[in-house]
Amino acid sequence: MANRAVGGPGKDLVHSFATRRSPGIKESVKTNDGLRPNVPDVVKLSVIVPFYNVQQYAPDTLTSLAANARDDFEFLLVDDCSRDGTPDILARAERELPGAVVVRHEQNGGLATARNTGIDRARGEYLTFLDGDDWLAPGYFPRLLAAIEELGCDFVRTDHVQCTARARSVHRVPVGRRGVVLNPREAILPADRSTSVDYAYAWAGIYHRRLADKGLLHFTDGLRTAEDRPWIWKLHREAESFAAVSLLGVFYRRGVASSLTQIGDVRQLDFIRAFDQVVAETAADPEAVSLLPKAVRTYCAIISHHLGSIERFEPAVARKLKSMSAAAMRRMPQDVLDEALDSMDLQRASKLRRLRRRPAPSGAAA
Repeated sequence: MANRAVGGPGKDLVHSFATRRSPGIKESVKTNDGLRPNVPDVVKLSVIVPFYNVQQYAPDTLTSLAANARDDFEFLLVDDCSRDGTPDILARAERELPGAVVVRHEQNGGLATARNTGIDRARGEYLTFLDGDDWLAPGYFPRLLAAIEELGCDFVRTDHVQCTARARSVHRVPVGRRGVVLNPREAILPADRSTSVDYAYAWAGIYHRRLADKGLLHFTDGLRTAEDRPWIWKLHREAESFAAVSLLGVFYRRGVASSLTQIGDVRQLDFIRAFDQVVAETAADPEAVSLLPKAVRTYCAIISHHLGSIERFEPAVARKLKSMSAAAMRRMPQDVLDEALDSMDLQRASKLRRLRRRPAPSGAAA
């Protein structure tokens, strides 16, 4: 069992995952002109908001930011090379929204890369995120900031409201103790229950700048989906303290037609690269023996989820999903995988075991 930390498939891969913004993504930065620049001299909170072809939703997002503005807040509006009316909407926001700075990518890099651009530009003592098609309750950010300042921890996680058409549902951080400082590593387990690393939404929280200085806030460059997964695992393995608070204020819009969660193209398969990174980095952790079962079991659950909705994928992508997932299972530590499958319900375990036995086509890789 102890050999998992040094002999697993992730040992040689752990240093191969780039987390900084790709040098191939060029930026153009705009800031307000005039006698009273929008950007504050001293920044308490930096809010990073990527936008990509969300002209239908961006006005609501920006209106909610205005209802959260403060003299010491900055809003980094990262336009990831939108091709619709989003750039014009952001140009107006830069003139009218206090603290707004627009950063435009000259080519599309994806959500992870856009967030990294914002992190690199951020000047705040604290950082947080919002997606360009979501919105906030008025006064939410000041309350969130007050919570982390009172607790004095590295990061704070919050509940959120999921919005699908007219339906609303509250989703809570799977952490039982609220308003107390905890050890992030201790919130990873148990392996067979939903824990804090399964609640991977970057925008559901606030983060002290020292995490960015340690390299813990950047995302894996270029990931088109599941970009939050390696990020949340890294935070929980390497940060020193966190807390969960019962604060509602983020409204997460589900079912957006342009969202990758609704599109069955090859970009969805980036979840394999994301979870390969989770397994590789966890295999290199000093506590790999205890943590790897959670990482592998979660990976298997996500593979099973995608197989269960395989009809939404284009036929070629569906075939690639099966072959890449089978190859991924063969890369996992096999003793840990056996334990994970034994712990799952019979239907899912049987499906995954059949997939595992699938012959490997030449050139199959994640």
